[in-house]
Amino acid sequence: MKKDFLKNFESILDEEPNFKLEMNSKFRDLDEWDSLTALSLIVMLDEKYNVKLSGDQIKVFETLEDIFNIL
Repeated sequence: MKKDFLKNFESILDEEPNFKLEMNSKFRDLDEWDSLTALSLIVMLDEKYNVKLSGDQIKVFETLEDIFNIL
């Protein structure tokens, strides 16, 4: 399931990151991270995992693992 989550996260990025995403990756440090990507993450979590989060809730997470742990 983690592998699928990483693929789904990569799919919301405009460009593929120039390194391999890991669960401990700090997603806000990505060059591709911006407010539109945050919105895309919220939509992806809702559509694929039926998890509803707000932008404020996303702000407390640091890594992809943090997000994954709520699924």
